[in-house]
Amino acid sequence: MITQSSYAVGVDLGGTNIKLGIVSEKGKIIKKTVVPAKAEDGPDMVIKQIIYGINILFNKNKAELAGIGIGAPGIVSNKKGTVEYPPNLPGWKKINLGSIIKKEFNTKVLVENDANAAAIGEMIFGAGKNIGSFVMITLGTGVGGAIVFNRKLFRGEHGGAGEVGHTTINYKGEKCNCGSYGCIETYAGNSYLIRRVKKDLNKFPGSLIWDLIDKNPRNLSPKIIHAAALKGDRLAASVIHNLGFHLGSALSSVSNLLNISTFIIGGGVAGFGSPLFKTIKETMTQRVLTPLRPEIKVIPAKLRNDAGIKGASSLIFYNS
Repeated sequence: MITQSSYAVGVDLGGTNIKLGIVSEKGKIIKKTVVPAKAEDGPDMVIKQIIYGINILFNKNKAELAGIGIGAPGIVSNKKGTVEYPPNLPGWKKINLGSIIKKEFNTKVLVENDANAAAIGEMIFGAGKNIGSFVMITLGTGVGGAIVFNRKLFRGEHGGAGEVGHTTINYKGEKCNCGSYGCIETYAGNSYLIRRVKKDLNKFPGSLIWDLIDKNPRNLSPKIIHAAALKGDRLAASVIHNLGFHLGSALSSVSNLLNISTFIIGGGVAGFGSPLFKTIKETMTQRVLTPLRPEIKVIPAKLRNDAGIKGASSLIFYNS
């Protein structure tokens, strides 16, 4: 039996999928599920999918919750529960997601930026457990970021602090979903990354990627790029190296600006592993201010794909 004081639902709202889980106060996931976000069908459909996913988890036991925590992309007011203009959720403007979900389930609902939620999860349960200050980077459909300083989440003046993905690294670069140009997200976000690799594939007819995708570019995914790189494929290795270089360049500016030297990186694209992390660190070490260079640490998120779920649930237990 789930008691009200011990469990919460964590909702990790992504541009492609919504991950949901029942999580204990100690960070143990009791049950989890994934539903498609159906973002292309607009905000009403996404909200229906969130409700659908929560119902899958609990069936008739919704009243036994301590609450529901939601990590959402975009600028979030955690006090009001509003989500504004998330770049990878078409049709969203300013929606009071918190009140909608609270009305549906009649329980406490807290909403936080998704990267902030992941950072809270890592701070409490994961790689940031013994670290005072760090920057969390989430690599998925987009590139999210969060700042933890002296064990406190820094939200900024309007709740939008940490949007590393929308740091411009090329003022003449590709247009980003946020409306700006040359954002790091246009180099490291999943959808942009896949699009770039598809363009380059025709220049590499001998790439192992062709065999792994059965000659069909529609089958391309980060997992396939990683698999090809592990087998020594030059194109795949160069993709990971370039990704690490662009991320390292952006994060160097972040480190110089904030005087924070530890970066925790999670999300699906972080699955590229040590080659990616090595390149990020090497690039940062070359570009940050000299006194910071020996201090730079780039480490993988411990909670992996569960960081968003655990972080969102921890909003209920550890709201700050």
